[in-house]
Amino acid sequence: MVSKVTGERQGIQSIEVGFRLLNVLSATNRPMMLRDIAKGAGMSAAKAHRYMVSFLRVGIVEQDPASGRYDLGAYALQLGLSGLGRLDPVRLSGPILENLCEEIQGSVGLAVWGSGGATIVRIVDFGAPVTITLRHGTVLPLSKSATGRAFAAFCRSPFLKKLLDEELRETAAGSQTSITTVRRQLEKTLTDIREHGISRATGSLTPGINGFSAPVYDHSGGMVASISAVGTVGEFDADWDGPIAKAMLAAAAELSARLGFCSTPEAKASGAPERNRTAT
Repeated sequence: MVSKVTGERQGIQSIEVGFRLLNVLSATNRPMMLRDIAKGAGMSAAKAHRYMVSFLRVGIVEQDPASGRYDLGAYALQLGLSGLGRLDPVRLSGPILENLCEEIQGSVGLAVWGSGGATIVRIVDFGAPVTITLRHGTVLPLSKSATGRAFAAFCRSPFLKKLLDEELRETAAGSQTSITTVRRQLEKTLTDIREHGISRATGSLTPGINGFSAPVYDHSGGMVASISAVGTVGEFDADWDGPIAKAMLAAAAELSARLGFCSTPEAKASGAPERNRTAT
């Protein structure tokens, strides 16, 4: 039912109020006393107790008989695991990519780590007169493309290291440069990428084309995808702190949040990556 006054759909207010208690519990990541939960939710302990009794009955919270502290229960875990099983970065990226395409007025795409490497799986084309195509199924090089560099900098995978090593050896042989020099050049590039939290390539893969690629993380803090954008030199702002880079970081952060990634102090303490500083 939609309210004629506000135009919003009507719900059950008591449920929304009760979930403020669950939000406090989930954000704290530790068992809590009733008075602290109530204080965090902005309600009296007596009112909070009535909600907690109902939550105990359905199993969404549990209470330690010895300490009296409350924590999320087995049913909350079941709901969480069920939700995680439904998280698909390709499906969830649709509206985010479309909004990003309109904001930066350029072609954008989503890449995941496939059997052959960093692979484009979804594309939103801006449709400009000069179209720069990101093709579905394209596997991009790890050392020369913005997308590949994003995975090289932020993704943890033994297979990735093997592919990257093979690619660098081919590059060294083709340019008649020592493998040590090639590795040092790439590591300098990856260091810059990690410092900024986003990957960049300026004409290194295709002359006249710039690109950015921002990592996307899941609930475990691991990189699961990247959001990439490309454009022609002169029209595509490749400044680390430019509007395109900022828009892409915001889009990647939004998709990461939809996938359960948490950048709270508690998450950082547990080892999850920060946006601008990630494990290699």
